[in-house]
Amino acid sequence: MQWYFVASLLTVLTSSQGILTTLSQSNGGYKYDYATVPFLAEVFKLLVSSMLLWREIQSLPSTRMTTEWRSVRLFPIPSIIYLVHNNVQFATLTYVDPSTYQIMGNLKIVTTGILFRLFLQKKLSNLQWMAIVLLAVGTTTSQIKGCGQTSCNSLFSAPIPGYLLGILSACLSALAGVYTEYLMKKNNDSLYWQNVQLYSFGAIFNMGRLALDDFQSGFEKGPWWKRLLNGYDITTWMVVLNLGSTGLLVSWLMKYADNIVKVYSTSMAMLLTMVLSLYLFYFKPTLQLFLGIVICMMSLHMYFAPPNMLVDLPSTAKAAPENLKEISVDRKNES
Repeated sequence: MQWYFVASLLTVLTSSQGILTTLSQSNGGYKYDYATVPFLAEVFKLLVSSMLLWREIQSLPSTRMTTEWRSVRLFPIPSIIYLVHNNVQFATLTYVDPSTYQIMGNLKIVTTGILFRLFLQKKLSNLQWMAIVLLAVGTTTSQIKGCGQTSCNSLFSAPIPGYLLGILSACLSALAGVYTEYLMKKNNDSLYWQNVQLYSFGAIFNMGRLALDDFQSGFEKGPWWKRLLNGYDITTWMVVLNLGSTGLLVSWLMKYADNIVKVYSTSMAMLLTMVLSLYLFYFKPTLQLFLGIVICMMSLHMYFAPPNMLVDLPSTAKAAPENLKEISVDRKNES
């Protein structure tokens, strides 16, 4: 399976995530407990990975599975980072409005590139660094409604703690992704065995969150397992399956591609969501959205295109090596 096919599929699934979530609402709210969706998505990923692992063991008995505790104990760390990240998100939203937070979230594109270089020792060319910065600029441009309007004014008037928490949120998101890639590539274990470990801890942490919510509310709505499927319909289940399938594709990219590919997929998904929303929810197209799409496409080409497609050498430079060969042959003949 080629990475660009998986990345394209991830883009489609991610772009439909927000649309499905919006369609699952009823009268501007949710009939179901939305905190149960991530838990069920983790359970779905765990079941799928377990079945694929079982099939792999049946067909390939030599499947590598490291069961040492010193290796297994590393897998809860991404869940812990995401747990902290979710709390930082809520704290950030107490200082800034949602549109400002969304724009500030584009910092994770650049922080992912930096942590990708520092922790995974992956060297990026100058053109690739420029492409990553352009991607951040393009996604930000597409989200700004226009100077003089609320989103532009609020972006530059947020309090200092809001900016600091926004930067911390971007760093935590990038760190979780880079660390997950490190786990997936640190040994030759089966991808499905790694997924089983990762999603087992993910399900446990999400279950803990549901239990904590019950405790904080004084069990006002009853224990979480009794309301687990309350209000679920076909659209809600599509949200769960979409979220679970997206996670499986991301783990494949972490194993066989890298974080930068994932960043491009999710960024392009955001733009695709905006374009689809023009038709589904009758949003008005803006000049900023058009410019953002153009900039992101330029970034995509700059990062993944071969260097000889980006830098066109002058004809004199191309002919120089041939001229040198002719001169050396003439000198040999003279001697």
